[in-house]
Amino acid sequence: MKAGGLLILLLVGGVIAVIVLNLFIGSVSIPSKEVFKIIMGQETVKSSWRFIVLDSRLPQAITAVLCGASLSLSGLLLQTVFRNPLADPSVFGISSGAGLGVALVMLLWGGSMMSSVFCLAGFVAIFSAAFLGAMFMTFLILFVATKVRNSILLIIIGIMIGYIASSAITMLNFFATDEGVKSYVVWGMGNFSSVSSVYLPLFSIIVVLSVVASALLIKPLNVFLLGDAYAENLGVNVVRLRNAVLFITGLLVAVSTAFCGPIAFIGLSVPHISRMLMRTNDYRLLLPATVLMGSMVALACNFMCNLPGNKGIIPINAVTPLIGAPVVIYVIMRKAKFNLH
Repeated sequence: MKAGGLLILLLVGGVIAVIVLNLFIGSVSIPSKEVFKIIMGQETVKSSWRFIVLDSRLPQAITAVLCGASLSLSGLLLQTVFRNPLADPSVFGISSGAGLGVALVMLLWGGSMMSSVFCLAGFVAIFSAAFLGAMFMTFLILFVATKVRNSILLIIIGIMIGYIASSAITMLNFFATDEGVKSYVVWGMGNFSSVSSVYLPLFSIIVVLSVVASALLIKPLNVFLLGDAYAENLGVNVVRLRNAVLFITGLLVAVSTAFCGPIAFIGLSVPHISRMLMRTNDYRLLLPATVLMGSMVALACNFMCNLPGNKGIIPINAVTPLIGAPVVIYVIMRKAKFNLH
């Protein structure tokens, strides 16, 4: 636990360091001295620099922290519930379900519901649609899991369900207005810049409460890892635990998808990075490590998307596969090698 606690502290330091990088370095070159003045509340040479740091870079960094934590925690919980190392919101079609819900609202309403400008009613509509879509897909996969025990087949079915949702989205795009299609395509690329300071507190509250709720499940989750029968003998209500985990997962995926778009690979790869780093399946260490690692990876991706010289901001989904795909390939090769022996 001492070594694990030290690693947790190092991850906290890593998150803080990457937040600082995101504040001081971006597509617009601002002297470090001026950025420091802005953060400390002092007067600066240009008012535009203050706007960039406080109204663009800072909200982006906080959004990246929250979204990375949400998706990585969702991946960890799904991999535990389904006992499948390749489980994640996008693989099982949960992100596609949330995306379909958003598409129904955004495309049918003519693209006027862009997440950076929608009113409170618009936010409620998009979030509710994303949540319902995510939860429907989550419980559909759970139902299929009771019928199909093979992990590979379950993943294939999840991918097919995701394709069905994508097909419905394509049909909506075909019949939508040009403005609606453009809005949805931009949203689907993924970004951390669409959450304004007005909605950031609400985003933060939802994510923090979900993380706290997950932390309260650490003990039963540790017991659950030993098997359903063993967990039930120790007094753990397995059905209730799974439902709680799926509800938290659906909430986290819905809020992150509604605000930031369908971000790929973070939920799939980060839990494995955390396991390799912590070398344990104990949720007392693994859960906080996964949350912190997810935040750090998302911040690193956001930093790469905003490097100086970029003509605009690169979509997040153009960067996340560079980090996530090698990890997934390594996990698959390692599992194949283990099965051969």
